[in-house]
Amino acid sequence: MTNIYAKDISPTFKLKSVGFVNDFVIHQNYLYAANDLGVVDVFDIKKRKIIKQIILPTIINDMDKLITPNILSVDYIDGKILMVSMGKKAYSNVWIYENNELKNIINEEKKLAIKEARFIDGTKIVFGTLGSEVILRDTTENYNIYKTHISYSALGDMLLSSDKKEMIIVDEGGEVKLIDAISSKVKKIYKGQNVDNIFHVAYKNGVILTAGQDRRMAVYIKNQKPYYIKNDFLVYCVGLSPSAKVGVFSSGEENYLQLFNPETKEFKDRLVGHKTPPNNIVFINEKELFSSDARREIFYWRLD
Repeated sequence: MTNIYAKDISPTFKLKSVGFVNDFVIHQNYLYAANDLGVVDVFDIKKRKIIKQIILPTIINDMDKLITPNILSVDYIDGKILMVSMGKKAYSNVWIYENNELKNIINEEKKLAIKEARFIDGTKIVFGTLGSEVILRDTTENYNIYKTHISYSALGDMLLSSDKKEMIIVDEGGEVKLIDAISSKVKKIYKGQNVDNIFHVAYKNGVILTAGQDRRMAVYIKNQKPYYIKNDFLVYCVGLSPSAKVGVFSSGEENYLQLFNPETKEFKDRLVGHKTPPNNIVFINEKELFSSDARREIFYWRLD
């Protein structure tokens, strides 16, 4: 159902990275944006400018050319910044930046195609590989607590819950798996709403949203019947407010972000301004959020 009072909202301001943004994370008043030029730009949100840059060393690619590494994911905890970058032959390097020092904790010689890495706590990191392996590693003792194969399909996205006790894994087969992040035990499998590759997932307060290649945005709410909203274009990205009362998904060839109520299915306002498909949406509270696409700009939105 469409709200007759719905309107288009433009971004209040934009932050500009030095490269095309792949991922970003927010901690307090700082936004950490990872890009394709081997740089994590650290923005002061209040000042709306870059105050620091973390620069990864250049690499030699498969054509024996010196290039900047593409940073696929970034995370933050307790002054530590975690990065996954591309190395030779699509294998990954994993880095931790702390106290102005950059440390390579996993290099491409390990031959791991890591797509994402997230902090469980200050010493434990969970990795998701393109082949849907999930690895929990203790960085203090440098050993794997577990290494398990979650799916026979390629990894679409990986997400930790706010308390970091649970993990959501989605894949190109359209399944959604809720996993205990500490033990790797699969707690629940959601399926039937997506029939193709899931690009992105959001999880807050017992609500799961998925963005699919099948043009479906699926909604799973605890103790309620799941459903999907059919779109006229691929759904690339989804997001949820902390309470999960506000959902958002990319919609249409115009790349706008559609706000809606996951419980009532009611459409709200649209966020208009992206020129290419969004790739990340992060709410900082019920009224404010940031979003990015595969370009240099990161958009700040304030909801009425």
